[in-house]
Amino acid sequence: MRVTLVHASAPREVHETTVELAVGTTASEAIEAAGWHTKFPQWATLSLAVWGRRCEADQVMREGDRLELLRSLRVDPKVARRERFVGQGARSAGLFAQRRPNSKAGY
Repeated sequence: MRVTLVHASAPREVHETTVELAVGTTASEAIEAAGWHTKFPQWATLSLAVWGRRCEADQVMREGDRLELLRSLRVDPKVARRERFVGQGARSAGLFAQRRPNSKAGY
């Protein structure tokens, strides 16, 4: 079966490879088969996901899976959004910031 492995080791730096695996291979075995256990020795500390959904290292891979090695977030997305909103101000941000002329509020 074919499984694709993807890892963004840094911003704008993506590594992707496709490997042929035997049926019943786990996520950690897929990383070893691709040689990524030596290329990315920190892989054991990274989170794993299959098509964006978190998984464990012992999850069995299926045909066509996309195994992703995820870095931890530097900033909480909610905090980043709040900080952007504070910087923009309440009048210039949001869904209804751009109103059409002579329209009612909220349209």
